[in-house]
Amino acid sequence: MSFNKKDEDDAGIVKVDRTSVFQEARVFNTSPISPRKCRILLTKIALLLFTGESFPTNEATSLFFGISKLFQNKDASLRQMVYLIIKELSKEAEDVIMVTSSIMKDTAAVGTGELYRANAIRALCRIIDASTVGAIERNIKTAIVDKNPSVSSAALVSSYHLLPIARDIVRRWQSETQEAASSNKSGGSLMSGFMGQHAHMAATSTNYMTQYHAIGLLYQMRSHDRMALVKMVQQYSAAGVVKSPAARVMLVRLAAKLAEDEPSGLRKPMMKLLDDWLRDKSEMVNFEAAKAICSMPDLTDAEVGQAIHVLQLFLTSPRAVTKFAAIRILHQFASFKPDAVRQCNPDIEALISNTNRSIATFAITTLLKTGNEASVDRLMKQISTFMSDITDEFKVTVVEAIRTLCLKFPSKQAGMLQFLSGVLRDEGGYEFKRSVVESIFDLIKFVPESKEDALAHLCEFIEDCEFTKLAVRILHLLGLEGPRTAQPTKYIRYIYNRVVLENAIVRAAAVTALAKFGVGQKDPDVKSSVEVLLRRCLDDMDDEVRDRAALNLRLMKDKDDEEVGKFVRNDSMFSLPILEDQLAHYVNGSSAEAFAKPFDFSNVPVVTREQSLAEDRTKKLTTATPTLKAPTISGPKKAEAGAAAADAARDSAAASQKYAQALAAIPEFKDFGPLLKSSGVVELTESETEYVVSAVKHLFRGHIVLQFDVKNTIADYVLTDVGVVSTPSAGEDGEEASGLDDGFFIPIPALKAEEPGTVYVYFQRPAGETFTAASFTNVLKFTIKEIDPTTNEPEESGYEDEYQVEDLELTGADYILPAFAGNFSSIWESLDGADEAEETLQLSAARSIQEAVELLVKQLAMQPLEGTEVSLSTSTHALKLFGRSVAGGKVAGNVRMAYSAKSGVTVKVEVRSEEEGLAALVVGAVA
Repeated sequence: MSFNKKDEDDAGIVKVDRTSVFQEARVFNTSPISPRKCRILLTKIALLLFTGESFPTNEATSLFFGISKLFQNKDASLRQMVYLIIKELSKEAEDVIMVTSSIMKDTAAVGTGELYRANAIRALCRIIDASTVGAIERNIKTAIVDKNPSVSSAALVSSYHLLPIARDIVRRWQSETQEAASSNKSGGSLMSGFMGQHAHMAATSTNYMTQYHAIGLLYQMRSHDRMALVKMVQQYSAAGVVKSPAARVMLVRLAAKLAEDEPSGLRKPMMKLLDDWLRDKSEMVNFEAAKAICSMPDLTDAEVGQAIHVLQLFLTSPRAVTKFAAIRILHQFASFKPDAVRQCNPDIEALISNTNRSIATFAITTLLKTGNEASVDRLMKQISTFMSDITDEFKVTVVEAIRTLCLKFPSKQAGMLQFLSGVLRDEGGYEFKRSVVESIFDLIKFVPESKEDALAHLCEFIEDCEFTKLAVRILHLLGLEGPRTAQPTKYIRYIYNRVVLENAIVRAAAVTALAKFGVGQKDPDVKSSVEVLLRRCLDDMDDEVRDRAALNLRLMKDKDDEEVGKFVRNDSMFSLPILEDQLAHYVNGSSAEAFAKPFDFSNVPVVTREQSLAEDRTKKLTTATPTLKAPTISGPKKAEAGAAAADAARDSAAASQKYAQALAAIPEFKDFGPLLKSSGVVELTESETEYVVSAVKHLFRGHIVLQFDVKNTIADYVLTDVGVVSTPSAGEDGEEASGLDDGFFIPIPALKAEEPGTVYVYFQRPAGETFTAASFTNVLKFTIKEIDPTTNEPEESGYEDEYQVEDLELTGADYILPAFAGNFSSIWESLDGADEAEETLQLSAARSIQEAVELLVKQLAMQPLEGTEVSLSTSTHALKLFGRSVAGGKVAGNVRMAYSAKSGVTVKVEVRSEEEGLAALVVGAVA
């Protein structure tokens, strides 16, 4: 900011100092008061407070009471500034309650005092405490129903701030708040009270903001009473009752929340209201209703049809902001239901050439999500025309969409790789280049046919790469993938060039990558060449480079090539989410003695590269296409967009680690060995029942542990000696599960109301049998004791009772861990002649091919391969699955499915396994 000579006097307001401002405060004590000087000083204080500066308590108190002397001044602008600053200083000053009486005079003023009422109410509600709310109750209740909308809005908004400290008193104002919500007073914005002499202008406007504030306050008052909220939404959704568009938007959000929280009873009436709001005369309400509908879980085509139609109409609006809002909602929804959005593609394609590049970018990325395999090439050409005209932020959005497209349509990898390599040469920042490189990495990992060309493009890129982090990552990938190619020697030149030309960090990474071409190398000429190059690195000026070269030369001389190769290639790795979680707990230990013991790696599970790739691929696809939910047992829930969906695998790993730690702490389980797998949570009762029970299945090498989490919801009773009698019956393969020993349970001594507890039941698996299926019938047994209301302690005597819960199934899927493989056909053929099972059945729970895919991925617990987790046809589909058993053997599944409106989804499930008996159990898991 620059100032000319004319502005020098005003420049001091920008460059203010807390100490000098406090010294200038004597202007408040002068006589007569100069309103202009006081306003300038108050403006300086406001500037300090609103930019994060704070006054010490003694200074804030002195300023507060100095300013309070200005209450008698008749200058309207000064009085408004006084209220604003007093409200802010009340957070730091002491004894602020002493000015309550002065402010209360203005809250009840009439005539010329009307100018200050809204400001006085807001200031008053900030300086009082919980003990004095009752004294101003009458004033606030009167203000809520005041004819002046600015006063009413100020009272309503102030009530929000009083709720945390005086909820019971504020809830007594419901009748006044309802009256304000039903009134047709116009005006009442938050700023109108601050405008002082212009408040009467706001009162004549058509902005019914008072209704918005009143409905918001009613929601806060009734937030714990669901039926009252339902009644409120239905009352105010009637036509003509609420004239404020902002208030109707709030009603839309409340209706959506109620439908989501209680889908069984409220979804249908709330969806009817949302559908009515799609026809509202306000565009803002239309958009909010459409967004709420598109965010609902388990949507049917009929439920979402009208919302998509309304958004499609907005795509042709002449206003850019309307088109932007519509395409943004469609872009988000296309990740969940691309088929529903596909009908809008003609209108979306017209937006690709829009002059607003934000609209054009959302249009192209939406088309990438909804387009089919045949339209990919045409879309890629259209993208190329405007990539140079958009910002890096939008370029990243486009590249992320293309990365997902690469995983969905592996057969189109050549054109996509050509596009990615082209934009990699364009100008751009680190985030843009990183997203392109990550996309090429995914092509290499998940589409093996593209490996040779992709590595060549990356080699070319690091010749002129300005970002050290990217160069290091690419060198690491070249070291992993280069030795596995048909001609590994052609990558050595690119890697050694980095040793000669780059900084120390890149040189160190290049040495490690180079060593991977020599360790375990069968060709003596290649090994000799790599050794020569590594010896040259021993003279490097950086000690890290020299140390890495010396270490790898030593490893190359080791005779045990197999063990050294495992060390260098790092085919297995720690489970990174669990390692991160354990390290965080270790570093954040509560005592200084926590570092006395070294970090224990024995509790961190080791996963194969296949398992790591499977988790990584699922994570990437659920980020961009949340319809593809990770397998769970507890049933489908609303898929979370963005980072929340991306963290599903991490949360699952953290949960497994939590279970492993809890089980290891129980003496009875110490000799069971490592935990092989934990299932998801299975709900065995409804959430509204008197005893809520859920279960988790834990597999050990020789044992099965069932974890029953129990919660008592009856407030007047305590349950003691709580146990679960779990009885295994016939397995899903038709054989008796008699091989499982009788279950032994570890009970809960006492279970108070709303305090969860855990019962463990464990069985020994039959000797010599790797896999067993069973159905467990479960009975909750306990002694119930009534709580004495005088002592609040349970009575001595009680009576035994039992409670039947749902059965728990142990299926073949419980023995499977998802794993990634590059070529499904070769794996399927390699398992020819192994244990095999197949079955043809109808899926009554699936209403479409895509729903059947999601259901089967969850039930079979394997990793979808080659993009088959996305159905491109609504009539037929083939799903390819791969995993490994807890014993380490390969398991592959080939599922062919067909859909017809008459018979639903028919599937033929074929499973092959290296272990005897597992294939039949996995097929039996399909319901």
